[in-house]
Amino acid sequence: MIIEQSAVYLRWLYPKALWRMDRRERSVYLTFDDGPIPESTPFILDTLRRYGIKATFFMVGDNVRKYPDLFERIKAEGHLVGNHTHNHISGFRHSIKEYMYNVEKANAYIRSRFFRPPHGWMRLSQYAWLSRRFKVVMWDVVTRDYSKWMTADDIINNVKRYTRNGSIINFHDSLKAIGKLEKALPHSIEWLMEQGYTFKVFSPPPTEGGKPDPS
Repeated sequence: MIIEQSAVYLRWLYPKALWRMDRRERSVYLTFDDGPIPESTPFILDTLRRYGIKATFFMVGDNVRKYPDLFERIKAEGHLVGNHTHNHISGFRHSIKEYMYNVEKANAYIRSRFFRPPHGWMRLSQYAWLSRRFKVVMWDVVTRDYSKWMTADDIINNVKRYTRNGSIINFHDSLKAIGKLEKALPHSIEWLMEQGYTFKVFSPPPTEGGKPDPS
Protein backbone atom coordinates (compact mmCIF):
# COMPACT_ATOMS: atom_id res chain seq x y z
CA MET A 1 0.00 0.00 0.00
CA ILE A 2 1.26 3.46 -0.88
CA ILE A 3 1.31 5.53 2.31
CA GLU A 4 1.38 8.90 0.57
CA GLN A 5 -1.88 8.28 -1.28
CA SER A 6 -5.00 6.82 0.27
CA ALA A 7 -5.78 3.18 -0.41
CA VAL A 8 -8.71 2.36 -2.68
CA TYR A 9 -10.45 0.31 0.01
CA LEU A 10 -10.57 3.35 2.30
CA ARG A 11 -12.39 5.30 -0.39
CA TRP A 12 -14.87 2.42 -0.59
CA LEU A 13 -15.36 2.45 3.19
CA TYR A 14 -16.10 6.18 3.26
CA PRO A 15 -17.66 6.85 -0.15
CA LYS A 16 -19.30 10.19 0.70
CA ALA A 17 -16.06 11.70 1.95
CA LEU A 18 -14.02 14.08 -0.18
CA TRP A 19 -10.79 12.37 -1.24
CA ARG A 20 -9.92 14.27 -4.40
CA MET A 21 -11.58 17.18 -6.16
CA ASP A 22 -12.19 17.82 -9.87
CA ARG A 23 -9.65 15.85 -11.92
CA ARG A 24 -10.15 18.17 -14.88
CA GLU A 25 -8.97 21.26 -13.02
CA ARG A 26 -5.32 22.17 -12.50
CA SER A 27 -5.96 22.93 -8.85
CA VAL A 28 -4.99 21.69 -5.39
CA TYR A 29 -6.41 22.04 -1.89
CA LEU A 30 -3.89 22.62 0.92
CA THR A 31 -5.01 21.36 4.34
CA PHE A 32 -3.37 21.51 7.77
CA ASP A 33 -4.26 19.23 10.69
CA ASP A 34 -3.93 19.41 14.48
CA GLY A 35 -3.48 23.13 15.27
CA PRO A 36 -3.68 25.86 16.17
CA ILE A 37 -0.55 26.15 18.28
CA PRO A 38 1.82 29.12 18.72
CA GLU A 39 4.90 27.13 17.70
CA SER A 40 3.74 26.49 14.13
CA THR A 41 0.50 28.25 13.14
CA PRO A 42 1.97 31.76 12.76
CA PHE A 43 4.67 30.53 10.38
CA ILE A 44 2.11 28.67 8.26
CA LEU A 45 -0.18 31.69 8.12
CA ASP A 46 2.69 34.04 7.27
CA THR A 47 3.78 31.71 4.47
CA LEU A 48 0.28 31.38 3.01
CA ARG A 49 -0.19 35.15 3.14
CA ARG A 50 3.15 35.73 1.41
CA TYR A 51 2.01 33.62 -1.54
CA GLY A 52 -1.60 34.80 -1.50
CA ILE A 53 -2.99 31.32 -0.78
CA LYS A 54 -6.05 30.22 1.17
CA ALA A 55 -6.09 26.82 2.88
CA THR A 56 -8.25 24.69 5.17
CA PHE A 57 -7.28 24.12 8.81
CA PHE A 58 -8.71 21.04 10.55
CA MET A 59 -8.31 22.02 14.18
CA VAL A 60 -8.37 20.31 17.54
CA GLY A 61 -11.05 21.88 19.71
CA ASP A 62 -8.90 21.99 22.84
CA ASN A 63 -6.19 23.88 20.93
CA VAL A 64 -8.80 26.39 19.78
CA ARG A 65 -9.90 26.76 23.39
CA LYS A 66 -6.31 27.41 24.51
CA TYR A 67 -5.32 29.69 21.63
CA PRO A 68 -8.44 31.61 20.54
CA ASP A 69 -6.40 34.47 19.05
CA LEU A 70 -4.77 32.09 16.58
CA PHE A 71 -8.17 30.64 15.68
CA GLU A 72 -9.52 34.14 15.03
CA ARG A 73 -6.48 35.02 12.95
CA ILE A 74 -6.99 31.95 10.75
CA LYS A 75 -10.56 33.00 10.03
CA ALA A 76 -9.71 36.68 9.67
CA GLU A 77 -7.15 35.88 6.97
CA GLY A 78 -9.78 34.09 4.91
CA HIS A 79 -8.96 30.45 5.55
CA LEU A 80 -11.53 27.71 5.96
CA VAL A 81 -11.81 25.90 9.28
CA GLY A 82 -12.78 22.31 10.05
CA ASN A 83 -13.33 20.02 13.04
CA HIS A 84 -10.65 17.48 14.01
CA THR A 85 -12.26 16.37 17.32
CA HIS A 86 -11.68 18.06 20.66
CA ASN A 87 -8.77 15.91 21.86
CA HIS A 88 -7.46 14.30 18.66
CA ILE A 89 -9.00 10.97 19.60
CA SER A 90 -9.10 7.76 17.59
CA GLY A 91 -12.50 6.52 16.49
CA PHE A 92 -11.47 2.90 16.94
CA ARG A 93 -10.61 3.44 20.61
CA HIS A 94 -13.89 5.09 21.55
CA SER A 95 -17.56 4.24 21.38
CA ILE A 96 -19.81 6.10 18.98
CA LYS A 97 -21.29 8.02 21.92
CA GLU A 98 -17.85 9.07 23.22
CA TYR A 99 -16.62 10.00 19.75
CA MET A 100 -19.66 12.05 18.83
CA TYR A 101 -19.52 13.87 22.16
CA ASN A 102 -15.89 14.78 21.51
CA VAL A 103 -16.67 16.01 18.00
CA GLU A 104 -19.57 18.13 19.22
CA LYS A 105 -17.47 19.51 22.07
CA ALA A 106 -14.93 20.70 19.49
CA ASN A 107 -17.64 22.18 17.31
CA ALA A 108 -18.82 24.39 20.15
CA TYR A 109 -15.54 26.26 19.53
CA ILE A 110 -14.92 25.68 15.82
CA ARG A 111 -18.47 25.90 14.41
CA SER A 112 -17.81 24.22 11.10
CA ARG A 113 -19.62 21.67 8.98
CA PHE A 114 -16.35 20.17 7.73
CA PHE A 115 -14.76 17.27 9.60
CA ARG A 116 -11.60 15.20 9.26
CA PRO A 117 -11.03 12.19 11.55
CA PRO A 118 -7.66 11.96 13.30
CA HIS A 119 -5.46 9.33 11.60
CA GLY A 120 -8.00 9.09 8.76
CA TRP A 121 -9.91 6.27 10.48
CA MET A 122 -13.27 5.90 12.17
CA ARG A 123 -15.83 3.21 12.79
CA LEU A 124 -18.48 2.82 10.11
CA SER A 125 -21.16 3.70 12.66
CA GLN A 126 -19.30 6.92 13.46
CA TYR A 127 -18.87 7.69 9.78
CA ALA A 128 -22.58 7.16 9.13
CA TRP A 129 -23.49 9.66 11.85
CA LEU A 130 -20.82 12.16 10.84
CA SER A 131 -21.86 12.08 7.18
CA ARG A 132 -25.30 13.34 8.18
CA ARG A 133 -23.88 16.14 10.31
CA PHE A 134 -20.68 17.12 8.46
CA LYS A 135 -18.91 17.01 5.13
CA VAL A 136 -16.08 14.55 5.79
CA VAL A 137 -12.80 15.58 4.12
CA MET A 138 -9.94 13.10 3.74
CA TRP A 139 -6.95 13.56 1.41
CA ASP A 140 -5.36 12.48 -1.84
CA VAL A 141 -1.76 13.17 -0.77
CA VAL A 142 -0.35 12.91 2.75
CA THR A 143 3.08 14.52 2.96
CA ARG A 144 4.08 12.58 6.10
CA ASP A 145 5.61 15.73 7.55
CA TYR A 146 4.83 14.32 11.01
CA SER A 147 7.27 11.41 10.62
CA LYS A 148 10.64 11.56 12.36
CA TRP A 149 12.03 9.52 9.47
CA MET A 150 11.16 12.20 6.90
CA THR A 151 13.29 15.21 5.99
CA ALA A 152 12.11 18.48 4.48
CA ASP A 153 13.39 17.28 1.10
CA ASP A 154 11.42 14.03 1.46
CA ILE A 155 8.25 16.03 2.04
CA ILE A 156 8.89 18.21 -1.00
CA ASN A 157 9.52 15.10 -3.09
CA ASN A 158 6.24 13.57 -1.90
CA VAL A 159 4.39 16.67 -3.05
CA LYS A 160 6.15 16.56 -6.41
CA ARG A 161 5.66 12.84 -6.93
CA TYR A 162 2.05 12.37 -5.88
CA THR A 163 0.21 15.65 -6.53
CA ARG A 164 -2.21 15.60 -9.44
CA ASN A 165 -5.25 17.59 -10.60
CA GLY A 166 -7.68 18.03 -7.72
CA SER A 167 -5.36 16.70 -5.02
CA ILE A 168 -6.23 17.39 -1.40
CA ILE A 169 -2.79 17.74 0.19
CA ASN A 170 -2.39 16.99 3.88
CA PHE A 171 0.20 18.93 5.92
CA HIS A 172 0.32 19.26 9.71
CA ASP A 173 0.19 22.31 11.95
CA SER A 174 2.15 20.63 14.72
CA LEU A 175 5.39 20.44 16.68
CA LYS A 176 6.35 17.25 14.83
CA ALA A 177 6.08 18.95 11.46
CA ILE A 178 7.12 22.58 11.85
CA GLY A 179 10.89 22.05 11.75
CA LYS A 180 10.51 20.49 8.31
CA LEU A 181 7.73 22.76 7.06
CA GLU A 182 9.92 25.82 7.43
CA LYS A 183 11.65 24.64 4.28
CA ALA A 184 9.15 22.21 2.78
CA LEU A 185 6.04 24.42 2.74
CA PRO A 186 7.40 27.39 0.75
CA HIS A 187 9.33 25.10 -1.60
CA SER A 188 6.23 22.96 -2.19
CA ILE A 189 4.08 26.01 -2.86
CA GLU A 190 6.61 27.43 -5.31
CA TRP A 191 6.84 24.12 -7.16
CA LEU A 192 3.05 23.83 -7.37
CA MET A 193 2.87 27.35 -8.76
CA GLU A 194 5.54 26.56 -11.33
CA GLN A 195 3.48 23.56 -12.44
CA GLY A 196 0.47 25.78 -13.04
CA TYR A 197 -1.67 24.70 -10.09
CA THR A 198 -4.15 27.09 -8.51
CA PHE A 199 -5.06 26.86 -4.83
CA LYS A 200 -8.62 26.39 -3.65
CA VAL A 201 -10.69 25.76 -0.54
CA PHE A 202 -13.86 23.69 -0.28
CA SER A 203 -17.30 25.13 -0.93
CA PRO A 204 -19.55 25.20 2.15
CA PRO A 205 -21.92 22.21 2.23
CA PRO A 206 -25.65 22.98 1.91
CA THR A 207 -27.85 23.06 4.97
CA GLU A 208 -30.97 20.95 5.27
CA GLY A 209 -32.88 23.79 3.66
CA GLY A 210 -30.66 23.66 0.60
CA LYS A 211 -28.80 26.92 1.21
CA PRO A 212 -25.02 27.07 1.72
CA ASP A 213 -23.93 26.92 5.34
CA PRO A 214 -22.27 30.20 6.46
CA SER A 215 -19.36 28.33 8.11
